[in-house]
Amino acid sequence: MRIFFIIIAAGLAALAGCQKRLAVDPVGSFGVTADSAAYHAGSIATFTFSGNPDIITFYSGELGHRYTYRSRIDAAGTPKLQFTSALNAGAQPNSLLLLVSTDFKGVVVGDTVTTKTNMSTATWTDITSRATLATGATAVASGAIDLSDIAAGGKPIYIAFKYLATAGSIQNKWTITGLSVTNSLPDNTVYTIANLAASNTPITSNYAGVNTFSPGWVTYTVSNTYAWTVTAGTSLVIAGAATVPLATASAESWTFVGPVDLQKVTPDVGVPIKLITATLPSYQYAYSTTGSYNAVFFAANATASRMDSVTRTVGITVK
Repeated sequence: MRIFFIIIAAGLAALAGCQKRLAVDPVGSFGVTADSAAYHAGSIATFTFSGNPDIITFYSGELGHRYTYRSRIDAAGTPKLQFTSALNAGAQPNSLLLLVSTDFKGVVVGDTVTTKTNMSTATWTDITSRATLATGATAVASGAIDLSDIAAGGKPIYIAFKYLATAGSIQNKWTITGLSVTNSLPDNTVYTIANLAASNTPITSNYAGVNTFSPGWVTYTVSNTYAWTVTAGTSLVIAGAATVPLATASAESWTFVGPVDLQKVTPDVGVPIKLITATLPSYQYAYSTTGSYNAVFFAANATASRMDSVTRTVGITVK
């Protein structure tokens, strides 16, 4: 019996020790002061800290580094599609169509019946007339195609290039390059939503280098054997019959990207400036662009299971 009580006592002592280790020191004493309220562009702002929290993350207030938008993943802006095209062979008219759909259910790999059903039952809007297409081998920019009216429905969309060819003459060869879908916000930030990258390739051209991913491209041939060739990150290419004797039948082939959320943005991010092993009495930063900024410092004390955090905001004017 005595051994039993010794075991219980040891267990309670261990539990108490564990709870003590998991306790988190309050971080409310953390404070930030700046050596000035106004700076000239390029000059050094010095922020002095009181208290010693385990971690500090700095949000400068500049585009891409705003604490308010740290969790934002969508925002209403102006979505635009643009690409370049080249007509490398053939002269058949109306051989390339640009289409969008908000109710396409997608290509089902290995299931042609379901895929054909999805394609035929979807509502496709022809926006070819919004793009400038090449009339010869010289690559031509499409122009920025405004998709705001399509985004107004609030649904993700599929974008498709539909290739058509007729029998009896050399069938066209099209090359699409430099494609991007972007969301431009009133604050002049521009976020890339989709491009020619494969679905597992990050897009790092957004503010703060936050990775997002293009949905990737899928091809589907409806008739004949000619199909789109997708070279990830580079181009979409399709060529029909290269000679008149070979052009014995018509052809139809599609390539799709989606679903594309036209209101997508990537969250703003902060810069970790202190970890638990470091001591940081102050931090210096240079603002390069004139304006007014809210510099935010997120501070926290944490264990594996608990965290106590605060934010401190300092208004900065850069002249």
